[in-house]
Amino acid sequence: MRWYTYIPTAKAGGFTPDLVKFIDLFAGIGGIRLGYEKAGAVCVFTSEWDKFSQKTYEANHGEKTFGDINKVDSKDIPDFNILLAGFPCQPFSIAGRKHGFEDEKQGNLFFEIARILKDKKPNGFMLENVKNIITHDKGNTLGTIQKILNDLRYTFDYKIIDAAKLVPQHRERTYMVGFRKELVGDNFVFEFPEIEDKKPKLKDILDKKVDSKYTLSDKLWDYLQKHAQKHKGLGNGFGFGIPPHDGISRTLTARYYKDGSEILIEQPNKNPRRLTPRECARLMGFPEDFVIPVSDTQAYKQFGNSVVVPVIEKIAKQVVKRIKLSWKFSG
Repeated sequence: MRWYTYIPTAKAGGFTPDLVKFIDLFAGIGGIRLGYEKAGAVCVFTSEWDKFSQKTYEANHGEKTFGDINKVDSKDIPDFNILLAGFPCQPFSIAGRKHGFEDEKQGNLFFEIARILKDKKPNGFMLENVKNIITHDKGNTLGTIQKILNDLRYTFDYKIIDAAKLVPQHRERTYMVGFRKELVGDNFVFEFPEIEDKKPKLKDILDKKVDSKYTLSDKLWDYLQKHAQKHKGLGNGFGFGIPPHDGISRTLTARYYKDGSEILIEQPNKNPRRLTPRECARLMGFPEDFVIPVSDTQAYKQFGNSVVVPVIEKIAKQVVKRIKLSWKFSG
């Protein structure tokens, strides 16, 4: 199986010496990859274990992904400059059953990132996770991550960024960036990009004609209304969300396929409807030609688990610029 792209060296007459190469771990459907490619970097290796995400990834990027990162020997990974990973967020989310590094299946996957950084020693990394990772376990989870990366001689900076300035969706995520201290110095502080407010509106991502299958049934709509009313009476604040067409929505999550309750679209003289998978793609900033080769259920899961591409692109440009600058001054 070919799971990475062959990148010829400059000596071999291939790409220029200043080409920035990255690996895409826990890649999902490639949202992080798209952002870094827009910043001029090139992917040389990809890992994603979910078979449905693999299908979408291959349909859009033309490459098969390697599966379980636990089974990848570092020496089999091509040399690269940036490690990128949207590592599994469930162990650090508010709703996780087992939390953080106690989650045997997913919580320890961060240590695979550390292993590869230790073995390959790339110029830098960018990691993405849920907002809650900052406060998880009273800050001990983030502290552990920072200590491990610092011990590996990387700087460590993080910032919570809400994508609402670029897409019509409140989506706060934690972005962690670091560089080898030999390149930037022990006291280097990464400056995350200032994001201009594009004032996105939900109506800009909506289709004019939508299949009736996305309209909620009377039974489901009745259930959601009663469920919301029940929780309101208990003071829980739980309920469905119907954002205004000229406003922004709640966060799209992987559970959207279940009932669509977090983002429902109002319709005249009809029950509200779910977003279509294509509308979800737009809500996440994916290009219009992004191929969706899976079922609606899988598509909802994939986009709900993905990243907002324009946010990644903004960060990627800063990361790539910093790496090239460090090369310049290091000779």
